[in-house]
Amino acid sequence: MAIQWFPGHMAKARREVEEKLKLVDFVMELVDARTPLSSQNPMLQQVLQNKPKMIIMMKKDLADPQQTDRWIASFESQGIPAIAVDVNQKADVQRVIQLAKEMGQEKMEKLKRKGIQPRPARAMIVGIPNVGKSTLINRLAKKKIAKTGDKPGVTKQQLWIKVKKDFELLDTPGILWTKFEDEQVGYRLAAIGTIKDQLLSLQDITAFVINYMQDSYPGSLQERYQIEEDMEDMWEIFTSIGRQRGALESGGNVNFDKVADIVLRDLRTGRLGRVTLETV
Repeated sequence: MAIQWFPGHMAKARREVEEKLKLVDFVMELVDARTPLSSQNPMLQQVLQNKPKMIIMMKKDLADPQQTDRWIASFESQGIPAIAVDVNQKADVQRVIQLAKEMGQEKMEKLKRKGIQPRPARAMIVGIPNVGKSTLINRLAKKKIAKTGDKPGVTKQQLWIKVKKDFELLDTPGILWTKFEDEQVGYRLAAIGTIKDQLLSLQDITAFVINYMQDSYPGSLQERYQIEEDMEDMWEIFTSIGRQRGALESGGNVNFDKVADIVLRDLRTGRLGRVTLETV
């Protein structure tokens, strides 16, 4: 599977990121805490080159906290400051501001040594679609500046935002890369809703999620859907979930598309528990 999805506005966004990069002191890259590596855009890594960056792991309230800690340690071992954030927690938003101030401090000290009046640090905020970027920006600015939505591709243009007197933030549209060469990356991003649902079979995505959870979080499936631990046949699993959750058609047959919708919605809203779909 090589999923290709590269709308024209994303190609334009890449060019604009490259052009604006010289205006900022550092980059704030947002990733999804449930897929910390897969939600990093490899094309974006090439664009950012040697620009200092911090990683903000979004939606930590939906991710496995033990895996989150391991991912933070992994990023920091590479010399990349990283924090996990729930945008509904004021303390987490304040931690983002504090880390951003620390990231910009070196630049401010250089300006002082040159006799230049220090200015607010400037950061570019980047990430793939639907990672929660607009919501975080609104929390940082303490007012609604960026559009938010639960579908990929809400932000379409770049925007400068002031965050108190601490730093200035350049927003950019979410950027996906040309295609996913790794099938697993495509399934992970589809599972958390980064890729539009129309681009892949929901049943295939759901089968991927169920297989992963049987290996890593079997208790969650048993608790939510009463699936026996030794149940392996996917047709049997879908049928069991469908009958248990009432996903039936006229005549009493199970509607597998409805089952897929139920499982993915439960995953995305945390009803399946706090799940991370990849390990360090």
